Amino acid sequence: MKQVVVFLAVLCCVCEGVRFGQLCAGNPGNTKRGSDGPPYGSGHYGASRGSGTHRGLDIKCTDGQTVYAPFDVTIERRSVPYTDPAKAAINNGIQMRGENLCFKLFYIQPVKTSGSVRKGQKLGTLLPMQRVYPGITSHVHVQMCDSSDPTRYF
Repeated sequence: MKQVVVFLAVLCCVCEGVRFGQLCAGNPGNTKRGSDGPPYGSGHYGASRGSGTHRGLDIKCTDGQTVYAPFDVTIERRSVPYTDPAKAAINNGIQMRGENLCFKLFYIQPVKTSGSVRKGQKLGTLLPMQRVYPGITSHVHVQMCDSSDPTRYF
């Protein structure tokens, strides 16, 4: 039992100090989406979403801009946020691992859905959020695979 506890403590420590590099062209500081008011709400983790809560963090990005790898990553697979066909224009993303983290980026058209990408290389392009959510602050949605709060990495 002690070995398991020690291993978990080491694993958690590996993630301490991890910071996401620039995600979106035009946003070198990874500025977060604030509140867009009704009907879109806020982009912080835990924000109200009707009967649920926002399980990610939104980083500002402009429709059509390049999305970069925040550090060296291995793309595991395509990942989609919606089942609603009305949101098909932005229903794309990828799941990846890097820096001992597993996370997803939504609302991007990825250049590939598997393989390795180095920090700062292009992962994809932000999809047309304004087509689905007119007036929202366009953004990349960052969601941890375990649905924990990604804010500490920004």
